[in-house]
Amino acid sequence: MFSSNRWRRLAAVVVAVLAGTALNGSPAAAEGPEQIVNGTFGSGHAPWWATGNLTLDSSSGQLCADVPAGTVNPWDAIIGQDNVPLVAGETYEFRFFGTATPARVGKALIQLPVDPYTQYLSATPELSVSGNDYTYTFTSPVDLPNAQVAFQIGGSATAWRICLDNVSLQGGAEPEEYVPDTGPRVRVNQVGYLSKGPKNATLVTDATTPLPWQLRNAAGAVVARGTSTPRGVDASSGQNVQSISFTSYAKKGTGYTLVADGETSRPFDIGTDFYERLRIDALKFYYTQRSGVAIDEALRPGYGRPAGHVGIAPNQGDTAVPCQPGVCDYTLDVSGGWYDAGDHGKYVVNGGISVHQLMSEYERSLYSRTGEIRTLRDGTLALPESGNRVPDILDEARWEQEFLLKMQVPAGRPYAGMAHHKIHDAAWTGLPLLPHVDPQRRELHPVSTAATLNLAATAAQAARVFQPYDRRFAQRNLAAAKAAWAAAKANPAIYADPADGVGGGAYNDDDVTDEFYWAAAELYISTGAREFRDAILASPHHTADIWRDRGFDWGHTAQLGRLALATVPNALPGRAKVRASVVAGADRYLTTARAHPYGIPYAPAENTYDWGSNNLVLNNAVVLAAAFDITGKGKYRDGVVETMDYLFGRNALNQSYVTGYGEVASHNQHSRWYARQLNPDLPNPPTGTLSGGPNSSIQDPVAQQKLQGCAPQFCYIDDIESWSTNELTINWNAPLAWIAAFAADQDNGDARGGR
Repeated sequence: MFSSNRWRRLAAVVVAVLAGTALNGSPAAAEGPEQIVNGTFGSGHAPWWATGNLTLDSSSGQLCADVPAGTVNPWDAIIGQDNVPLVAGETYEFRFFGTATPARVGKALIQLPVDPYTQYLSATPELSVSGNDYTYTFTSPVDLPNAQVAFQIGGSATAWRICLDNVSLQGGAEPEEYVPDTGPRVRVNQVGYLSKGPKNATLVTDATTPLPWQLRNAAGAVVARGTSTPRGVDASSGQNVQSISFTSYAKKGTGYTLVADGETSRPFDIGTDFYERLRIDALKFYYTQRSGVAIDEALRPGYGRPAGHVGIAPNQGDTAVPCQPGVCDYTLDVSGGWYDAGDHGKYVVNGGISVHQLMSEYERSLYSRTGEIRTLRDGTLALPESGNRVPDILDEARWEQEFLLKMQVPAGRPYAGMAHHKIHDAAWTGLPLLPHVDPQRRELHPVSTAATLNLAATAAQAARVFQPYDRRFAQRNLAAAKAAWAAAKANPAIYADPADGVGGGAYNDDDVTDEFYWAAAELYISTGAREFRDAILASPHHTADIWRDRGFDWGHTAQLGRLALATVPNALPGRAKVRASVVAGADRYLTTARAHPYGIPYAPAENTYDWGSNNLVLNNAVVLAAAFDITGKGKYRDGVVETMDYLFGRNALNQSYVTGYGEVASHNQHSRWYARQLNPDLPNPPTGTLSGGPNSSIQDPVAQQKLQGCAPQFCYIDDIESWSTNELTINWNAPLAWIAAFAADQDNGDARGGR
């Protein structure tokens, strides 16, 4: 995963590109001198060069090359030209004609020719057999006499042929402004509204006085009408907006639309079944993220693939992984687990919060009055383990928990009981790249206190959750949790190196007092031991206001401990105050949502949206859901349900951020194997996959080309190369699954408190 910390390393690689777009058809006019030498190939192909696995042929008047089969990364096969001058502040038009036989997606770059290969233009042209003209514009941020034009054409399992012609780079171009297609100005939950839940929409309009609206059924008949409420200019989108409420209408149906100010919304349903489907789809995501096992095509049609990282060449495998040089003198079998995100790394601190939230979803089904344990029964997720009399959600959680246990340093070794922070490739790989063909050496990274406490917390939770199903596994987890706790107490300040970001994210965290609190909470709930009770009561996080406006995540885990103590039965002294503090946090998020014209319980300081903002929105909704379980008050349930409106299309971009849900939905999330945008032989991400969402910092080249100066909600693009706005991760789908289950449990309008 490209975490909020990873961009520090990438900042050296990526600079702000002020404008850019890709167009097929006639090139735009440019007035500056030609910067490309011999772009028409009328007299050979000098000074063009290629990597050693290509033979350039310009005998036809085009520059052609046969790309061999079996290349892994895009940069494994390159056609390029060096010494291309760029002038800072100049806007350039880059154009070329290209063909591919068979059709193939390539990569066209204008970049620094040496490490760190800073990219000033990054484009992914879809090359066809018949050929097309491609035109891109960008503004150079630097004076550079020796930029490089590079066509990266590696990364294909099969051979193909590329031909290029009329390659040109000229200054004097007009900057292209990227304008997203946001569709109708009436923004709704494109999936649907619960019959007995809140029904709200947002109208983007210049009008400052109330406007009439109509709700129409699939036949076009008006079934409800009313007047909108002006809300002024929304700071998160820069739009003047009005709110529409049609909560009183409760008739189930499909194909409803909302009409206001001469605009008709995208269609939506009123009913209940969509959350039941999302409850399952969001969890099914994890099976196709599994490492170390073949994905069964029969269980996930379209997503079957060989096992990744099991040591079958060219793959080096995770069954005997050494440490980084100088870190340790042993190897560990760390096979299994989930790939963290769109890369092949596996991280304890990210796996920890993810598996915790899956197990917490299961525990909520046990302890809340509206929980429906039957919906998580054996067989619901179509897993290889289905039929073993264990709820499928726990089978999936166990796959990750087994991996976390393997990351613990064995007895007799230095730092015994601690957990290695992460395991991933020694160097970055490109897109697309299926796990089983990743050739990189795998490495264990140093232990960290944060990883060790994540293991202590999840293993303690697993000890109680798995006790009814596998006593031996439960006991193994409890022993590992206690050993990790003791090791963390003995080594309370071993932090992940923020510079350790080659081949995978750093996930650095130099304050682990919150992880100590979370681990103590889980150990106390599972054991009732005085040591852990005392650690909880002594922690500054126990009475602190931990409900950040930005929400909680892998680096802020005190909230996980507080929520567990409040919702899972235990005998902690003063537990009533713990429960009251959760309700107080929920009141804060509910106030934020009610003040927001898009109904979002997320209002970060300085209006700066975070990396993975959608995940933070959902985690704030988890606090609302916990308050409902504690109090039974419908306002908290309604706040959760309305949060889903934002993710399903009631937002500035008028799109759903969940693959397969809504008329216009994210489907090009950053991934090396759900990479259809780059290779039509590969799939898009599975239905029910959450995108990270708007990120004000736009750290990747694609986002920087198109989104400079974006209002927070507009800092997003559904492009596979936009890893800073459009990645998928295990810890983003975990709260999606949790909230989907909660919403599905409320589909009959229940409002009863829990224990």
